[in-house]
Amino acid sequence: MKLLDKSTMPVLGQGTWGMGENPASEEKEIKALRHGINNGLYLIDTAEMYGNGGAELVVGQAIKDFNRKDLYIISKVYPHNAGRNNIFTACENSLDRLGTDYLDMYLLHWRGSIPLQETVECMEELVKLGKIKGWGVSNFDTDDMKELWQIKDGQNCLLNQVLYHLGSRGIEFDLLPWMKENKVATMAYCPIAQGGRLRRGLLDNPAVNEVAKKHSISQTQVLLAFVLNQENLIAIPKASSINHIDENIATLNVKLDSEDIALLNEHYPAPNHKTFLDIV
Repeated sequence: MKLLDKSTMPVLGQGTWGMGENPASEEKEIKALRHGINNGLYLIDTAEMYGNGGAELVVGQAIKDFNRKDLYIISKVYPHNAGRNNIFTACENSLDRLGTDYLDMYLLHWRGSIPLQETVECMEELVKLGKIKGWGVSNFDTDDMKELWQIKDGQNCLLNQVLYHLGSRGIEFDLLPWMKENKVATMAYCPIAQGGRLRRGLLDNPAVNEVAKKHSISQTQVLLAFVLNQENLIAIPKASSINHIDENIATLNVKLDSEDIALLNEHYPAPNHKTFLDIV
């Protein structure tokens, strides 16, 4: 996927939300991430917030034996750290935990009280310093993106990471079309709705089960395929286990047809009006 012809990203990566919180799970998490990299999932998304830096430490252990140039590492800065007083230290701390000297993408995790203009200026400085290759935002709705576009250098934003899955399609009304029109990539976090936990009944839905049976795949694969089958979308399901990663990779070969999409739309229609941006 081309992002303003400045960088290339795959459509499927590995999320790390929830990692680095339990020392007993660390070895399993590292193995899962390494397995993903070895099987082509070289995009890894993390954040200084995840596990209070613990997820970045796990990622650092997972990537240390790989060629850094073969990887695409994304991290996110807290809103309260996204100003001139803290962002450079926050970025350095993330780099130290990750064991790398640059990030491929650095995102503002969500909007806070620091002016966007200040954050943009700092992001641009980090690019000039070689600390990051590019920058973007997370949890920005359409009005946020339009405001960003009016700021000097705001149009250098390459990516917006938002919650999106079959049961949460609000971005389709206006945000997703705006992103496509302005050539900004959309990264979907929780594309399988945290295994269905974010939307009660999602995995037991008759339409989801019918599509799963038709393609001989799991219900969670149906949810992931729904996201992967769309243009300008990158999915980052959590890399929770080797089995889950293998299942995610296999979903790249699942092509939903018009009948599948019509059935899913019938049960989970996209909204025909503006809705609030879902955030978890």
